[in-house]
Amino acid sequence: MYRKVLSYIKDNNLIKPNDKILIALSGGPDSICLLNVLFELREELNISIAAAHLNHLLRGEDAFEDERYVINTCNDMGIKCFVKRVDINAYSKESKLSSEMAGRNARYDFFDEILEKEGFNKIATAHNANDQAETVLFRLMRGTGLEGLGGIRASRDDKIIRPILCLSREEVENYVKLKNLNPRIDKTNFEKIYNRNKIRLDILPYMKENFNEDIVQTLNRMSTLLQKDNEFLEKLSAGLYNKYCMECNDYFIIKKEIFKEEESLVNRVLRHALTRYSKSNYDFEVKHIYEISCLAQKYSGKLVHLPNGVCAENVYGDIYIKTKTKKSDINSKKEEIILGKDNIYINTVEFHKYVIQFSIINGYNENSINLKQGDFVKYFDFDKINNNISIRNRKNGDKIIPLGMSGSKKLKDIFIDMKIPKNERECIPILCFDERIAWVIGIRISEEYKLTSKSTNILKVVVQRKEY
Repeated sequence: MYRKVLSYIKDNNLIKPNDKILIALSGGPDSICLLNVLFELREELNISIAAAHLNHLLRGEDAFEDERYVINTCNDMGIKCFVKRVDINAYSKESKLSSEMAGRNARYDFFDEILEKEGFNKIATAHNANDQAETVLFRLMRGTGLEGLGGIRASRDDKIIRPILCLSREEVENYVKLKNLNPRIDKTNFEKIYNRNKIRLDILPYMKENFNEDIVQTLNRMSTLLQKDNEFLEKLSAGLYNKYCMECNDYFIIKKEIFKEEESLVNRVLRHALTRYSKSNYDFEVKHIYEISCLAQKYSGKLVHLPNGVCAENVYGDIYIKTKTKKSDINSKKEEIILGKDNIYINTVEFHKYVIQFSIINGYNENSINLKQGDFVKYFDFDKINNNISIRNRKNGDKIIPLGMSGSKKLKDIFIDMKIPKNERECIPILCFDERIAWVIGIRISEEYKLTSKSTNILKVVVQRKEY
């Protein structure tokens, strides 16, 4: 069996020499098997291991017995063990999550905390081949796509690994029995009030007896094949994501042109945008993807509410993925930075998510100054400025004399003409000279401060987005 696990680890590139692996140790047969297998293989793999146990405080004295068993087992093996207690019922109510999801979040928060503090680089969990088969059937009955039918992956994010996913539950139980490990048994695993337990205790045995004696391995082979197909489609959709999606700090934009592509790929892009924005892989279902697709066919300003505090809005055909904000949140961001003209030489300031750099160039030379460097590099006649230079948010009634025009125009009308979303308008910096608008950054510059052949001192302004 060690050879089987070792081969699986190498085939899936799960472990590298010098890895520091934290084993998620519940005390049950699967995790005890995983602990002992990696302990036996640690020298051959050239790794170091430790264990982490989260007491969910859900099963009374049994939970504390599990905790003591884990600690004693690790002490006997000379392995460091990290233990934490979390009241999952209280955490579930506070976070408004199911007990299962709350438990999962608490566990991985605990594991990540240990990784960061103790220098481990991987988390090993004890999923086995039967878990894979149960997961595939569970997702099939709930309704899922190709990715869902792929089941549990051997690794995720090069951090979470499942080294014994190749072993059946029967192999695991035979191993712990042979090694006389006496693992803890969670009695709730035999209660048929849970759907997953019904699959484990009723459906899979029925399928094995009446249809396919090798059903667990058959479902595992299917999931492996579907994972490969899914990887191919993921590569295709990644190309579309890079082409049509733009990630901003506060929101994501999905360009309307994407909806001309193949629906199966578009759906993947939408799901990826949602999970990437919300940093959650578990909140969004097929119906939410469908809602966004329908939203793209509706009028601008239409909005749908999604799980995890996320919403999607149609903005002139583009889809904006964002967190719904209150007006009070927007108003709280309003501020103004005022700089004296005499102090502007080689000066850099930060305004919200932008870095704005000022510099002075002596003498206007068409050969040395490129006026077409882009929307975020502009030049102005410095001598036309009397006193102050300021950067601020827009105000009601703001006007500018756009370059090439003689009359002023309201910023509101410019934004509407350019189809700039309302939520973006509040975040666009306004550069003013003596309280007159010189540049709506990235949008329009003013006729009043343009360079001429008579300009002698030039103010160069370069704007960059801050890196996060």
